[in-house]
Amino acid sequence: MLYTRKGDKGTTKVFGCDQRMSKSSAVAEALGALDEVNSYLGLCRADMHGRSAFTVPNGVRRKGVESIVHDIQNTLFTVQAEVAGAGKQVSKAKVGMLERLTNAMEKDMPKINSFSIPGGTYLSAQFDVARTLARKAERRVVAVHDEGTQRVSAHTLAYLNRLSSLLFALARYVNHLELVDEEAPSYR
Repeated sequence: MLYTRKGDKGTTKVFGCDQRMSKSSAVAEALGALDEVNSYLGLCRADMHGRSAFTVPNGVRRKGVESIVHDIQNTLFTVQAEVAGAGKQVSKAKVGMLERLTNAMEKDMPKINSFSIPGGTYLSAQFDVARTLARKAERRVVAVHDEGTQRVSAHTLAYLNRLSSLLFALARYVNHLELVDEEAPSYR
């Protein structure tokens, strides 16, 4: 059965906790924001399905953008488990991977000279939306950490911070691969 009726009064529960909490609590908000970014990344990945041209230099070989997004989605489940109190956390290696991928894309693209207006291609715009959702999720997880409801590891916080940078790089990179120039705001 897909429903239990237990949340009908606005409460929920998480791993390792028999007590119910408000669905508006910091933990529930963080879990929802993480789910939102993960779901949106699923939309990005579905839009890329079969596009073998979207690859990123990754050390010795190129890594497919679809594969990168899939790995991020799996890691976001680890973040959710940690926020829910399941004793999981993101590894330092995962943070390093995001850094290496972001750096590899930056080397392949023109240097950033200003802010740019999101868009260009549909997929680039989707990565920009995913970036904003990742920032929102990061803020919600930091709120959980700050209020002390759940312990959130330094690597997990770093991962969420790097994630939005990688998603920004992916938005730019997709435009770069599709030969779409970035447009700076006019500030008029």
